Amino acid sequence: SPPEEPWAGRSQLLLSTLSQLLGLGTLWRFPYLCYHNGGGVFLTPYVVLLLLLGAPLCLLQLSLGHCPPAAPLGAWHHWPLLKGIGMAMLVVASLLCLYTNVLVAWALFYLGSSFQCPLPWASAATGDMGTYQGCVLQNTSQRAAVLSASEAFWNQEVLGVTHSSGIGDPGPVRWPLALCLLAAWLLVLFCALKDIRASGKLLHFTATFPCLLSLILLIRGASLRGALGGVHFYLSSDWSRLQSAQVWSDAASQVFYSLGIGFGGLHSRASYRQRNPNLIRDTLVITLGSFCTTFLSGFVTFSVLGHMAWRKEVPVGSVVGSGPGLAFVVYPELLSLLPGSPFWAVLFFLLLLLLGVDTSLRTIDVITSYILEQFPALREWRRKLLLLAALCTSCCLLGLLQVTQGGIFWVSLLDRSSTGFGLLLVAICMCLGIAFCYGVTQFCQDISAMLCPCPPWCHHLLGYFRLCWAFLTPCTLLFTLIYTLLDFSNLSLTSGPSKEPAWASSLGVCIGLLTCLQVPLWATLALCHQSGSLS
Repeated sequence: SPPEEPWAGRSQLLLSTLSQLLGLGTLWRFPYLCYHNGGGVFLTPYVVLLLLLGAPLCLLQLSLGHCPPAAPLGAWHHWPLLKGIGMAMLVVASLLCLYTNVLVAWALFYLGSSFQCPLPWASAATGDMGTYQGCVLQNTSQRAAVLSASEAFWNQEVLGVTHSSGIGDPGPVRWPLALCLLAAWLLVLFCALKDIRASGKLLHFTATFPCLLSLILLIRGASLRGALGGVHFYLSSDWSRLQSAQVWSDAASQVFYSLGIGFGGLHSRASYRQRNPNLIRDTLVITLGSFCTTFLSGFVTFSVLGHMAWRKEVPVGSVVGSGPGLAFVVYPELLSLLPGSPFWAVLFFLLLLLLGVDTSLRTIDVITSYILEQFPALREWRRKLLLLAALCTSCCLLGLLQVTQGGIFWVSLLDRSSTGFGLLLVAICMCLGIAFCYGVTQFCQDISAMLCPCPPWCHHLLGYFRLCWAFLTPCTLLFTLIYTLLDFSNLSLTSGPSKEPAWASSLGVCIGLLTCLQVPLWATLALCHQSGSLS
């Protein structure tokens, strides 16, 4: 039977959706991928793939989550040959668990540092770089350059990456970060034991305050000298970069990450929606909302980058290093320029902490739902507590490598390889499974039945989605996958100033293969041990 309605009304459903859109994919991941790929040129493949991949796959997963309201992976178990799709989602969710809470640990570190006046990274706010004058990154191949205070604080005080030569030189554990990582996992464990209704009390904060804070940061960022240069970099395009497979691969991974496609979390959230929902309307809200929030967050980030470039008298494209830490350089820089900066810094990093915990809870929910489905005896609350404690402890221990002095390189490797070519292949299998195993026509009829009566505009859009599932989406996925593999020698699986070693690239490939090989592996097992068929 369907789960009980966990939301107090339609307003909480909308707030929940808005909270999901204003997550780590918007505030943390999109800015650094956009900057890494040349600014405005990244928007073109992102919008194209959002329409051809994001919206159709979002509706597909919402529909599967609502029709069989079971575990996030349970829908694919109806077809033995496609069970590997669900297992691949489980692998991706597990990989996300390994590094998402490292971001929460970074936010916790900044949150603790924000209870100071002035902020420890604020000495560059008025152009005074005396505190960190001469601080350089030792692992760059570029000429030594003076860092701003926010960059130096991030690299020296938070990461200690100035003492690491790259991914092969992790160095010792940063124990302040390790304690923050432990606190983050204890917080996730506590929240995971609570009923989902409790999250409704935080929705009004996590859904509305990011909008208010983003508006404040946007206004302040736009008023900075040099901001127009950053905005011009954000909106201008070097069309020659569209020939790079890196741009298309990163755009596809960002679409998957921001919408939650292929992780199982979107399926799980859909199973908690109200009965007889308008899934097409929800898909439009999620897709358009994701684009709008992501697009506006880019203005905030690049206005600050323009200001930093103006102060340093360097091009916007080379003002800071492009990597997962970009948001932890840009946002502190902007927060230090606000009146009452410690107050706003505390609110911002508290918000980032809550958004990160929410992402971790969604991925943990995917894993625990599958385990509890396979072993129902673990549903008893004491056993469930032990299960969650074991999962959180394991992820915390495995995350220690990412809080070393070179840990950010491992975060980048996991982020890019877990949402790379492996997820593209899994998405292809999802479309082919619906098209040839269940049937696109039958699937569309099921969606229409849930919309009864089906409004005319929904009927027209359903025709578009039908075309996507049968042809456009799998063809686009196949094009992106083939283009990525053909140009794989130039594809960077880590973000940094230098090329990663061959063994790191091989490890990234193995992580991607771990995801996509789940489909043929479980299909082979089904053929050997089961008597089921494709349909």
